[in-house]
Amino acid sequence: MPRRSGLLLLLAASLAAAGVDVRALIADAGKALEKGDNAAAASGFRRALGIAPGNIDAMVGLALAETRLGKPEEAIALYRKALTVQPQDARIQRNLALACFKAQRYAEAWPLLDRLTGPTSTDFQLLNLSGLTLFALDRYSPAASYLERAVKVKPDDAGTLYVLGKAYLQTGNGKGLAQVFEQLERVAPDSAEAHVMMGTAYDKGFHTDEAIQEYEAAEKANPDFPGVHRDLGLLYWKQDRAGAAEDEFREELRRFPSDTVANCLLGDILLRRGDAAGAAPHYEAALKTNPRYKEALFGLGKAELKLRHPEKAVGPLRKAIALDPNYAQAHFTLGRALHELGQDKEAAAEQAKSVAIQARQQAEYTRRLRGK
Repeated sequence: MPRRSGLLLLLAASLAAAGVDVRALIADAGKALEKGDNAAAASGFRRALGIAPGNIDAMVGLALAETRLGKPEEAIALYRKALTVQPQDARIQRNLALACFKAQRYAEAWPLLDRLTGPTSTDFQLLNLSGLTLFALDRYSPAASYLERAVKVKPDDAGTLYVLGKAYLQTGNGKGLAQVFEQLERVAPDSAEAHVMMGTAYDKGFHTDEAIQEYEAAEKANPDFPGVHRDLGLLYWKQDRAGAAEDEFREELRRFPSDTVANCLLGDILLRRGDAAGAAPHYEAALKTNPRYKEALFGLGKAELKLRHPEKAVGPLRKAIALDPNYAQAHFTLGRALHELGQDKEAAAEQAKSVAIQARQQAEYTRRLRGK
């Protein structure tokens, strides 16, 4: 009995020591997080979790460090685990929503934000994040509503004004757009946001030269502004300036490697040049962030076909057609892939569909011209 009692005392002392170690590790990791040393913070929180796997503070701290280190996917798993222990914790829900947004998992972020952001909320971060998430989901009208509320809290935030202006462009709200222009001119006339918004408006009006000038000015104002190199590259691409476009797409991807559109467009340039082997990884990268991006699916199908992999081309092309049954080019290319696989009957059917779709689209175009 004394021996058993002694063992229990030893175990209790060991657990107490471990508890002190965990608290000390979490405290030190928290200090590292405050200083911006996210790698050291992650290491400390991870060690704490090794000792106490269920410790919420260590779990949430590690998730936050991983988010700041550009690893939102790892953070999402940690936050979800923490929520199984504290499902009503608003702090964890908020951080999870932010991690989902950074991982471009917008459909998962929105329900969390919807619960956290009430009709009378004046929390700028939540309002802004809600607007950005809805914008990413192509829900432009509700996005504008949240962004309008965010602007009321911070009227001089150029980034929020910029996205609000883009939402107004999408919904055709000319009055709202004019007000955003005026406000941006007051608070940040030479900002990248102001130039990009003006460039977007010029592009919508088919004034490509003026749009390019605005985007070039935005690039000078802030070369790290998300999307500025990609959108300038797209304008160059419209003018058949493939070399200049490629430089801009590569510059965007150097800063933001997962940019879906830049990857897809760079793939198009490389494919047009005949570099199917170089193009395929860019289409795959685009599809990793957006599996339903039909242009990337089509591009990957074409690249695989050029690489003489018709069996690999069929899958992406079928997915592109499932997303858009009237995708004439995809039907035609699928027909070519099936023909190379010896499936001539289905190949002929796909190419017949392509011809029928193009004829129907041409007839509709002619009808509209006559209607004008």
